[in-house]
Amino acid sequence: MDANERVLCPHRRACGGCQLQNLSYAEQLGHKQREVIGLLGRFGHVEEIWGMDEPYHYRNKVHAAFALDRRRQVVSGIYQSSSHAVVPVDSCLIEDELADRIIVSIRRMLREFKLQVYDERSGSGWLRHVLVRRGFTSGQVMVVLVAASPIFKNQKPFLARLLADFPEITTVVLNVNDRFGSMLLGPKSKALYGPGYIEDELCKLKFRISPSSFYQINPVQTERLYGEAIRLAGLTGTETVLDAYCGIGTIGLCAASQAKQIIGVELNADAVKDAIVNAKLNGIKNAWFTAGDAGQFMEGMAADGQRPDLVFMDPPRAGSDEKFLRSLLRCAPPRVVYISCNPVTMQRDLGVLVKGGYKVRRIQPVDMFPHTEHIETICLLYH
Repeated sequence: MDANERVLCPHRRACGGCQLQNLSYAEQLGHKQREVIGLLGRFGHVEEIWGMDEPYHYRNKVHAAFALDRRRQVVSGIYQSSSHAVVPVDSCLIEDELADRIIVSIRRMLREFKLQVYDERSGSGWLRHVLVRRGFTSGQVMVVLVAASPIFKNQKPFLARLLADFPEITTVVLNVNDRFGSMLLGPKSKALYGPGYIEDELCKLKFRISPSSFYQINPVQTERLYGEAIRLAGLTGTETVLDAYCGIGTIGLCAASQAKQIIGVELNADAVKDAIVNAKLNGIKNAWFTAGDAGQFMEGMAADGQRPDLVFMDPPRAGSDEKFLRSLLRCAPPRVVYISCNPVTMQRDLGVLVKGGYKVRRIQPVDMFPHTEHIETICLLYH
């Protein structure tokens, strides 16, 4: 589509997820560029934001909430912003189209197979959410049925119909979440069909993705993002690299061929298990991963008189906490590549690091989330 064309979603007012749909894509990029300059420009020159050629249907992870409307009819869709009200959505301009079709089909199958959706008010019913993940390169598809109970009535005929209608599905997982609250997934998952995970390719490496794994939702821009992050790292093959907030090990493993050693630290133990598997999948022997707090890990390195030559840090939207930044300043690696999905918290964190002796050398915004307010930014810092 033309970057100057405005494509308005019929759900935009009720949903609130795509805040910039009133702007053409070219105007969205200009808006985001100005925002990053306003927040981060005091640290140095902000490069021109990298947009997408095709900024639609880029989300390879689609989550639909299921509920009953006022007429007690089953609806599926997106939580309205800042609420638990479900906005009925059959297709979304930013979501994978196959994933949307699978979710609509599951909703229609519920009545036929006598399955009830979960009612938060009464605590009755079974199906709460459906999560679909699709490998951009592999084409593999995972369907996660998030239910309030492990008892799955009519499981065999239900799965037979779903797989007959969508032969692209390579695994189906039942996740049990019987807790009240906003958490999507519960602690227990069981593969009903296939291996319980999918694999995809990123930067010419294979990655195993389980239901709870963090994996960037825009694979096209992720390739560019990680490629630039590794280029900015300037690795020569002699460096010890700490990959903080490493998730399933994506960026660290992508950089492993250019470093002496990769150390990945991540709080989510399931993600660490995936990272270890991913290293083995790719025959990478100079990377190891541990579950724990990255700040504490760096404190231990500093206490032992060690320090990494480079730190990759890719924290959640809330940014890094004070403890992590204090540990980073104490450890004082010569270079830091900071990847952020929130320039507001990045501004705060960069202020701490600059005050502690770092200098920002490059600021590169990347549009990972077209039509939304979210912006990804890479910063290179030198000590």
